Amino acid sequence: MKNAHILVTGATGFVGQAVVEKLLATHPTTRITLLVRPRGALAAEDRVRKLLKKPVFGPWRERIGADAAEAQLAERITVLAGDLGDVPPLPTDLTHVVHSASTVSFDLPIDEAFAANVGGPVSLYEALEATGADPHVVHVSTCYVAGLRKGLAEERSLDHDVDRRVETTRALRARESAEAASRRPQVLDKIVAKARATHRRAGAQAVAQAAEEARRAWVNDQLVTAGRTRATSLGWPDVYTFTKALGERVAEDLWAGAGHRLSIVRPTIIESSLQHPFPGWIDGFKVADPLIAAYGRGMLPEFPALADSILDVIPVDHVVNAILAAAASPPDVAEEPDETTVTSVDPRTRAAYYQVASGSRNPLRFGTILRLLREYFEQHPLTGDDGSFVQVPNWTFPHGPAVQRSLRRREMAVDVADSLVGKLPPNDTTRSWISSVYKAKRDLGTLRKFTDLYQAYTQTEVVFDDTNTHALHEAVPAERSEEHGFDVSAIDWTYYMKEVHVPKVPGLMRARRPHSKPSTSAKSLPQREDVLAVFDLHGTVAAASLIEHYVWVELAAKGAVPALRGLGGMVASSGTYLQAEWRDRGDFIRSFMRRYAGVDEAVLREVIATKVTPSLRARLLSEATERIALHRAAGHRTVLVSGQIDVFVEPLADMFDVIVAGQMEKDSGGRWTGHLASSPLVDEARASWLRRYAREEGMDLAGSYAYGDTYADRPWLEVAGKPNVVNPDATLYRYAREKRWPVHSWTTTAEGRFSPVLRSLGSRR
Repeated sequence: MKNAHILVTGATGFVGQAVVEKLLATHPTTRITLLVRPRGALAAEDRVRKLLKKPVFGPWRERIGADAAEAQLAERITVLAGDLGDVPPLPTDLTHVVHSASTVSFDLPIDEAFAANVGGPVSLYEALEATGADPHVVHVSTCYVAGLRKGLAEERSLDHDVDRRVETTRALRARESAEAASRRPQVLDKIVAKARATHRRAGAQAVAQAAEEARRAWVNDQLVTAGRTRATSLGWPDVYTFTKALGERVAEDLWAGAGHRLSIVRPTIIESSLQHPFPGWIDGFKVADPLIAAYGRGMLPEFPALADSILDVIPVDHVVNAILAAAASPPDVAEEPDETTVTSVDPRTRAAYYQVASGSRNPLRFGTILRLLREYFEQHPLTGDDGSFVQVPNWTFPHGPAVQRSLRRREMAVDVADSLVGKLPPNDTTRSWISSVYKAKRDLGTLRKFTDLYQAYTQTEVVFDDTNTHALHEAVPAERSEEHGFDVSAIDWTYYMKEVHVPKVPGLMRARRPHSKPSTSAKSLPQREDVLAVFDLHGTVAAASLIEHYVWVELAAKGAVPALRGLGGMVASSGTYLQAEWRDRGDFIRSFMRRYAGVDEAVLREVIATKVTPSLRARLLSEATERIALHRAAGHRTVLVSGQIDVFVEPLADMFDVIVAGQMEKDSGGRWTGHLASSPLVDEARASWLRRYAREEGMDLAGSYAYGDTYADRPWLEVAGKPNVVNPDATLYRYAREKRWPVHSWTTTAEGRFSPVLRSLGSRR
């Protein structure tokens, strides 16, 4: 390809990067045009500059030197800003095109898959036709366009009569239909009910946010299911292979059909390089890597694979060499093809077909892969969350339905366990159980996803013919074969898997990040006067619930405050109070404070100051008081925000810079009416107050801290840039794990739980 001008699409992808590197490193007279789309504020040229500093280009840069590399990049590479949805005018002197752009995902929504893998090629070939040039196009596809079949898949045009235009039109309309369906009352009612059951305590906006997220997820699931169902109904395992097959038909119709030269290269499962640019080079997770990583972490106790099934893996440098060899050997479209002659050209389309596969000449069977992985991870075990070595399972390769039945039973058991632990009181033991259930659900979710997506590939009985590809390799001159060849029969799979590929699977050997346990030292808190440290009271600063606090008050006040009806009335109304607490913390406070109608505020304040304050202070969490002191020492403004009435929390005024609490409505005689003077500062109301307070006081919320213990605290915890959860309930604990918020277990108090009750009873004698 001397003096060739080559357009490369998909240059930022795995194969595209390798193609560009190989051209730069071994084809010095070529010019390269890259079609790259801008990403956000990052221009296409800037993306390419970042791309060319990636590890794949490292050996080439080192070999020729940084200055020479920069000079070559300036002379040889041109960047076109655009993508396959909006192809800009292309150069008119192109001699070759390597079309490697596609979206490699087995579970894409149907409209996205068609837009990328069918609509994209249409736009490309129309833009190429408009140039008036006649470049040889190498269209990179996949062997798995062969679909759900057994036996030999040949290097030829696919036999199917699917109308790509009709399928594309329907697919692109699917989102509109799914969006409309998601807004039907019968769908929305179920979504909202589920969101309300889980997020009610966090407030109406949290429910609405969760419901909308769930609706969008429902739409996405419908589109994913539509793609998978339509693909399998026509004989393909998933929407990726289905749309790639139709993308081939686009190339045959619009390019080869117009008399141009076309070669279709079909790799199998592309993994890390064997030799070039260096052994083990890979860019991100590829098809087999999630399975390898999950197996090494002990997350796949069984898998519905066939021991004798071939997992057709091919190193990326073999694929690149085959692509460039095909590019250098265009089919002769002027010569009338003869169906009796053995050639890479299919006489029906006049395009050449090459399947870059290992399964025909050097098969790697699943049973062998398992053995090699077991040997590797037994020699190099990963560590689990607890620091111990993970023991990898030994698969027995059960029948697929048996794995599915076992998986369903385990999913049901975990769902039951998840429901039960969510009802237990919040403590370290409960959180440990929740963590175990969380991990089990995560692992089962991984197994379910892999089972659904990969079963067609791990139980395949198809073998991909590579006669044309082998002939193409044989045509490479002997002196160039080592650097440019792609003889799969020479691959030593034991060496490749254990020495080259598995050690380089992205993130596999990276140490697991421990759950965040931030330092409590003063040095860990920045010295600032423009940040807040906001604390909830019950369960966060004090080891007592709101109801316990009320009990202390009413026991101490009996006799001194005649308006209170005693614990008997509280017990009698407990059902009403609990229902109100479940519905809304604000409703609970309103309902409960009706008991205080007629109470003299001055008398109650005296009772609380003399009899309740010792109990409250004795139940303060030592870790909380230490943290408050650290924030004050760092210059932070400490704020206690409570839905409780101000009289109840005034005894803690010396601990905080600001206390914000509720107030009761009073009559002309200073007695409480039983009604609140304003709405309680809980959940979303507290979040709203916090935003406004920070704005008015000139405080930096992004640098501020917040501490809460229940899921009802979620709205205002999210307002602060540094949320912390303390002794959280089950729902908040799960949410904090998802968000990677720090979780604190604060348990140290001066007195036991029942000491305040005993003190109050003693004070009445």
